[in-house]
Amino acid sequence: MLKSKTFVKKTRSGGIMKIVREHYLRDDIWCGSEVCTECKQEESVLQKDACIESNLCSFPHYLLPDTNVVLSQIDILEDPLIKNAIILQTVLQEVRHRSAPIYKRLKDILHDKEKHFYTFTNEHHRETYIEREQGESANDRNDRAIRISTKWYSDHLNNKGLKVVLLTNDRGNKEKAEEAGLLTYRCEEYVKSLIANPELVDRLALTNDDKNEITSSKVLFSEHLPLSRIQSGIKSGTFQQGTFRASRDNYLEATVFVHGEGDDSTEVLIQGLQNLNRAVHQDLVAVEILPLNQWVAPSSVVLQDEGPKEDDVTEEEEAELKSGLSGVASRKPTGRVVGIIKRNWRPFCGMLFLSQIKEATRHLFTPADRRIPRIRIETRQAATLAGQRIMVAIDGWPKHSRYPNGHFVRSLGSAGDKETETEVLLLEHDVPHQDFSQAVLSFLPKMPWNITEEDMAVREDLRNLTVCSVDPPGCTDIDDALHCRDLPNGNQEVGVHIADVSHFIRPGNAMDLEAANRGTTVYLTGRRIDMVPELLSSNLCSLRSSVERLAFSCIWEINDKAEIVQTRFTKSVINSKASLTYAEAQMRIDDANMNDDTTKSLRGLNRLAKILKKRRIEKGALTLSSPEVRFHIDSETHDPIDLQTKELKETNSMVEEFMLLANISVAQKIYDEFSECALLRKHPAPPPSNYDILNKAAKSKDLVIHTDSAKALADSLDAAQVDGFPYFNTLLRILATRCMMQAVYFCSGMDSDFHHYGLASPIYTHFTSPIRRYSDIIVHRLLAVAIGADSTYPDLMDKHKQSALCNNLNYRHKMAQYAQRASVAFHTQLFFKSRGILNEEGFILFVRKNAIIVLIPKFGLEGTVFFQNKDKPSPKLIFNEEISGVSVAPSEPEAKRAKLDR
Repeated sequence: MLKSKTFVKKTRSGGIMKIVREHYLRDDIWCGSEVCTECKQEESVLQKDACIESNLCSFPHYLLPDTNVVLSQIDILEDPLIKNAIILQTVLQEVRHRSAPIYKRLKDILHDKEKHFYTFTNEHHRETYIEREQGESANDRNDRAIRISTKWYSDHLNNKGLKVVLLTNDRGNKEKAEEAGLLTYRCEEYVKSLIANPELVDRLALTNDDKNEITSSKVLFSEHLPLSRIQSGIKSGTFQQGTFRASRDNYLEATVFVHGEGDDSTEVLIQGLQNLNRAVHQDLVAVEILPLNQWVAPSSVVLQDEGPKEDDVTEEEEAELKSGLSGVASRKPTGRVVGIIKRNWRPFCGMLFLSQIKEATRHLFTPADRRIPRIRIETRQAATLAGQRIMVAIDGWPKHSRYPNGHFVRSLGSAGDKETETEVLLLEHDVPHQDFSQAVLSFLPKMPWNITEEDMAVREDLRNLTVCSVDPPGCTDIDDALHCRDLPNGNQEVGVHIADVSHFIRPGNAMDLEAANRGTTVYLTGRRIDMVPELLSSNLCSLRSSVERLAFSCIWEINDKAEIVQTRFTKSVINSKASLTYAEAQMRIDDANMNDDTTKSLRGLNRLAKILKKRRIEKGALTLSSPEVRFHIDSETHDPIDLQTKELKETNSMVEEFMLLANISVAQKIYDEFSECALLRKHPAPPPSNYDILNKAAKSKDLVIHTDSAKALADSLDAAQVDGFPYFNTLLRILATRCMMQAVYFCSGMDSDFHHYGLASPIYTHFTSPIRRYSDIIVHRLLAVAIGADSTYPDLMDKHKQSALCNNLNYRHKMAQYAQRASVAFHTQLFFKSRGILNEEGFILFVRKNAIIVLIPKFGLEGTVFFQNKDKPSPKLIFNEEISGVSVAPSEPEAKRAKLDR
């Protein structure tokens, strides 16, 4: 059966186009139930014994949730207890348009065979398709379509002992369903009737009626403006839109990052609970800039929300905030939030702060991320959840409530447990860490795998070269290997050989899509979350010694002054002669008695690397610092038994120099070939205001830091020495690191500024780590097309799709860095847990009005020490103050730490 609509449309050129839309209807679409004998279905999803113990429904039944139930109660639908549900095509399409994250979760439920959720394509079934009536809204038409489908199912299964229950929280929809004789309940009603799992009630998202119940009558916040007012205000310039970024150190302060045209972006300071106006970290908000005489400076007070308060802001809080305000000279554009354009809420991890009222069911949840406000939830299992890490979702934030309202999602395990805390940091940093699906694994090569004659025919055979790899101890995902040999003309040939991951991961298949989503491998203390399956990362792609491997090689002819005479790129086959650690490679170079081919190759590489590094630094490349630690882990308990700062050797620098050189060479090649769609990496120069903390520190020792260019900064840092205080220079470099902007991936056709500030390079990319970075896989594909070693595909040449990919990669890389630092912080806490108070040398990094930020170099440990007496004056800003007997917990990762971009 065919339904068609015909209408005309005016084109841009002024012509008239006739459009005919055809909608095919069928009568052979299955109902999906095991009990049905009428539908000639090949397989069924809905079970015949669909029994859930319920006070309302004591008979077998299927659930049919409407769109709003799916959107608001997805946590309920995910629970293992809820099975045998019908998801209509109408609902699926509406959810897809309204919430991408919930749509993905719904699709995951539909794919889970244990859940028995069935998608019914009601929009193409002859008896359930309806057309929109004149004057009927799209929403009302969809509600009617849901009721028609529920009626069809009820009639279809009526004589088979099964009923269909429509779940809806829409009062009007429920009334009309009941008038039509349909069995219908509100979601909350149905869940509370379940006998098997009373705890499921805690996972109910609050409805509007519930939200009003648990808030006070006093209005604490101004009403959010409607979207129409916001849009017109932005258009007229009355309001600005930007991303809300809450402060880690002061819960009454935030900034809104307002994007301008090009690099013209500003940060608007927001202070005070009323001005923050219920915005949550990472929300897209509209702000109104206050008059100039109301601008303020960032507060120097470290202020944390210390627990349950009445639904009001105390005078003490506001007074403490104002006490930390700096002088007029440091005032910044200041504003207030007038509306929310887009919420960026997700389930948050943290712990329950139990109410002091006996047998209370309402409690405050404290998120692990200090930038997220506490959340009020209702639960009947508070005693069980005490001491547990749990997940909670926000349902709303009424203007009468000091805190947002939310609901319990699930428990993660006991706080302090290694597995639990690792799960928390992975979830909090949005790191995909589920097992690889069968769809992904199906694209792995069949074992045993060997290099074929076809492979050898299109590759250069470099198995005779003395190639070796140099990596940290215990490394199994070896991306890169090097060689160096003398040429007859007196020059040297140097090769960087990179694992040819793109040979195994072909564009567009399930493994490629999964790698693109993950973006990067994440290295935690004692655990690695791979971007690609282990068969590739630790075996077939890993350039281990004494096995033949496929590689992508960048080979230079270099003269004695480390100047490049010639560069070539080739797909190759190599056989590494040694897999060395940095220490082993260093010992070979230093041992005069060793003169084998591998050692000679290493010495040649090391000599050239020193020249390359010296030249790079002369051009203005930065040598910065950040304290890093290495743990020694007990092989049985997996607890940290020793902790020390990482020691860098010459061989670290040797490998780094040639990786940088390869990345620069490849960047130039792919840009020359594909000026519009090359995937590159840049490091923007920091704005002058970023250097305030560095300049302040230098000034305390009567030093001056010049920041007009990377070279000026590098030279100033080299000259910044203080007699009797050798560590001061390292402290300055740590602070300089925090002044840096984040390096980012971008598509060459979407940007004009390619410069990499930290490396002082006009162009740069990532080519050298395709096992652990998806960016490098794309760069390999571009380079392969450039040298005629592979064919292109549409997405590779689409600059808009490349740009969207870069956005995801930048996000994943940033989250991976934060997750890695959080893992180090947690293991540092484990290390100190049973060691009591230690006496170690420490340095004050920052002074706040009521606290100092301390760094203990030996352990790379940084934390906040609060003054016990609030009336005590602030100490003088000095950096060589020794801290004795101070127990400091690691702080959360700083947002702007950067390292050399190998």
